[in-house]
Amino acid sequence: MTDISLEDLSFLRRQARTQRFTLGAPKQFKVAPDGSRVLFLRTESGIDARHSLWAFDVASGEETKLVDAAELLPGEEDLPPEERARRERSRETGGGVVGYAVDDAFTVAAFSLSGKLHTLDLATGEISVLVDGSVIDPRPSPDGGRVAYVRDRHLRVIDRATGEDRVVAGEDAEDITWGLAEFIAAEEMGRTRGYWWAPDGRSLLVQRSDKAAVPRWTIADPANPKSPANVVAYPAAGEKNVDVTLAIIGLDGSRVDVAKTDWEYLAAVHWSAAGKPLLSVQSRDQRVLEIQAVDPADGSVEVLHTETDEHWVEIAAGVPAWTTGGALVRESAADGHHRLVVDGVAVTPPGLQVRSILHVGDEVLFSASEADPTQIHVFRTEGGELRRLSTEDGVHIGAGNAALTVLSSWSLDHSGPVVTVVSGEKTLARISSHTVDPDVVPNLTWLTLGERGLRAALILPTGYEESEGKLPVLLDPYGGPHAQRVLQTRNAFLTPQWLADQGFAVLVADGRGTPGRGSAWEKEVAGKLADVTLADQVDALRAAAALHPELDTERVAIRGWSYGGYLSALAVLRRPDVFHAGIAGAPVTDWSLYDTHYTERYLGLPQEETESYEHNSLIAGAGDLSRSLLIVHGLADDNVFVAHSLRLSSALLAKGRTHVFLPLAGATHMTPQAEEVAENLMRTQVDWIVRELTGEVVKSEENA
Repeated sequence: MTDISLEDLSFLRRQARTQRFTLGAPKQFKVAPDGSRVLFLRTESGIDARHSLWAFDVASGEETKLVDAAELLPGEEDLPPEERARRERSRETGGGVVGYAVDDAFTVAAFSLSGKLHTLDLATGEISVLVDGSVIDPRPSPDGGRVAYVRDRHLRVIDRATGEDRVVAGEDAEDITWGLAEFIAAEEMGRTRGYWWAPDGRSLLVQRSDKAAVPRWTIADPANPKSPANVVAYPAAGEKNVDVTLAIIGLDGSRVDVAKTDWEYLAAVHWSAAGKPLLSVQSRDQRVLEIQAVDPADGSVEVLHTETDEHWVEIAAGVPAWTTGGALVRESAADGHHRLVVDGVAVTPPGLQVRSILHVGDEVLFSASEADPTQIHVFRTEGGELRRLSTEDGVHIGAGNAALTVLSSWSLDHSGPVVTVVSGEKTLARISSHTVDPDVVPNLTWLTLGERGLRAALILPTGYEESEGKLPVLLDPYGGPHAQRVLQTRNAFLTPQWLADQGFAVLVADGRGTPGRGSAWEKEVAGKLADVTLADQVDALRAAAALHPELDTERVAIRGWSYGGYLSALAVLRRPDVFHAGIAGAPVTDWSLYDTHYTERYLGLPQEETESYEHNSLIAGAGDLSRSLLIVHGLADDNVFVAHSLRLSSALLAKGRTHVFLPLAGATHMTPQAEEVAENLMRTQVDWIVRELTGEVVKSEENA
């Protein structure tokens, strides 16, 4: 299969084959300590889903493939169940080498391929297979002499020189795992690791997870009734979480348990030579976050900082951490702005909303939004000053360190990323990206709407003229907390443009709760998810229609997935005066069925906030449905279980409310990736919307 063959495919199939036109983009950059080269992952082309490991020589600009995934594994991958779960949590749809780790001196890289533990000698290029299968998350010791990894719920360490391979932490109990992040950490807190090497390589700080008290939920495969059901431990709102504790495990067999104070969630861990291990921990209600320092000698902890909030304290990516000089780096939103704090002093101004801390060394590399939340830029500290490293409008992702930074820059002016290596104000080199050009230029109008200044984008059919008449309106939001749709990158509007080209005016709007505008904006949804997020979509529609008379507000549909699915069903249930049809993909319908950390952050404990849970539920209002509703859900979803949609469908049926339910056999929370299914699912949605808004039975045609 060559890239040329893509020309014969519809846009939807090209999008599926290229994994939304992301294959071929370099990612997961690591910069050598001397700045001489950069390691990264990239697929061979824009249609190849297998990632290989590459090196980029900064001086010469030469790229070298260090690990050829197709050569090492010409057949299909055989992944352990834990690795499949890790990829689901991170929404990783690619294959091959999807992650790797290096030692401090950049002498060895470790990675898992089809469950086998491989190491790469970065000096000689020699690749070795140390363990034959079922390996999860391998990481070299700081000196590169050993590699730790998880297998069969145990943390093991193998000596590269002698081949000695032994368990350093583990128990023969099905409910207990050492060295892996639990579901809540990976799905909701952004923490994917469960162990950390000591800087001297003589011990490890290891997470112990006990899921014995967590309720068991069952995922069956109705399409294959002979297949056994998958039973998972799922911490639903108000139920028990995994019991997470920590221990320092010495390679000499010693064990020091870390004292656990009154915390429920382990948000982050940092261990560097600059100081004691750092923990970021949260209370069950998430209103208290502590930064603790651990004494490796006896496991005692010292509280270095406490942050509190009447609603919740947000977890910041990349902190806490020590600078090389031993200064504590953290983030604070105590004044309503997400600010970078170094050694107790806020080093960013109130108007600069910090998004994530990317690297902490002598200086700090971080991303942030200035006055415009639709753009994300990369900054570094320089003593007491700040320097913005990204110069063009758009969304910039940073990696490496403050001295030598890799920028992946996405823009409205081009598709795919432009990847550059920069030092200070100087661009040193450019790393190749092999993404497929979708050949789509969104017909997009940038909007700031209403009294709240809602950021939105209006996408019209390609070549549309007002003389062609009014257009039915399709809202295409996520609309909930933690996720942003309105960003200045062309790739964000490829699907909306295809939808527009089917004959719609597509409106994408970010309301309250979305990131980039400060913690006060984010917390306006506290206890009021349904009311606030729906009101913002209604206000955005009305304000956009006032500016653009081509929008026909007598024909309005809404579609979305996950929170967007919840919002779509909510729209037709509670605002039938505005919305005439809704497509709810994988919706949360009853918040008592969703997980602890996400749900309780906004609604509290269901045992204490019964009225709030009922008010924000779709089930309670099922009898109010008077508009058209299509529900779509994957039967293998282990994040938003299909029980959500089944219960809503049952409640609608009991109330005599007509609706359509489309189950997706074998599909998880990620939208289907198979080309035929991805295309047909989208076309089914469009055909359904056209029929419900106009009464016409028309098959959508390719128009992109």
